[in-house]
Amino acid sequence: MGRVTVRRPVRTLTPQGQRRRPDTLAVEEPLEIRISGTPLAVTMRTPGHDVELAHGFLLSEGVIGHREDVVLARYCDGVDDEGRNTYNVLDLTLADDVPMPDVGVRRNFYTTSSCGVCGKAALDAVRLASRFPPSDAGFTIDAELLTTLPDALRRRQRVFAATGGLHGAGLFTSDGALLAVREDVGRHNAVDKVLGWALQQNRVPASDLGLLLSGRASFELVQKAAMAGISLVAAVSAPSSLAVALAEDHHMTLIGFLRGQSMNLYTGKGIA
Repeated sequence: MGRVTVRRPVRTLTPQGQRRRPDTLAVEEPLEIRISGTPLAVTMRTPGHDVELAHGFLLSEGVIGHREDVVLARYCDGVDDEGRNTYNVLDLTLADDVPMPDVGVRRNFYTTSSCGVCGKAALDAVRLASRFPPSDAGFTIDAELLTTLPDALRRRQRVFAATGGLHGAGLFTSDGALLAVREDVGRHNAVDKVLGWALQQNRVPASDLGLLLSGRASFELVQKAAMAGISLVAAVSAPSSLAVALAEDHHMTLIGFLRGQSMNLYTGKGIA
């Protein structure tokens, strides 16, 4: 598996002068996702948990809904200049009764680490219908308990602690247990990784889980939660207007600016 961090020399300038030192950077590399040999998407991600990422991506795009929908995931051959496998091409085989993704899912070129929908082949494919409507869930959590989760998430973001360059996403229960935490240079990849974890653990639809985001809540992240049946999304930073509108459409609870002992409740009734 590829490295998640690298060391590079840096010159630090301060009012007291300057010095040279090594710095730890988060790795960003492309991952090409293929279905039975056919290229589907390329995303810029931090290596690690790639199979979860691919499962979460296919779940959030409406291609699959259960662990059994993918029968095989394997890395394709590919080497760097030193002859080492890059682990940057992942090929998945769908079960016989799972149709190939619609052309609307396929990306025109690639997905950046900051945007998971900007490469959509068709804008109509951006707003997807969930097979697990989150409005049926009714997930609630105590407000005081929820305020403890950002610090718990941060404590488990080990690569962020070393680099300061990764987003985090976590799935939590109504009693405040963080079941899965994943990091990535792309916030959408971090979410796909935890959703892929849930799918592989047979916890989709994830109506008994909430989604915690280390940064802002964008439209695509709320949509990914909705596609997994998650009805509560809490973010440390701000939501976008479209994220709020989508959460309202799905009767989801959307929380922003979850910091310290305060939060903003934009939609829903999932706070006790």
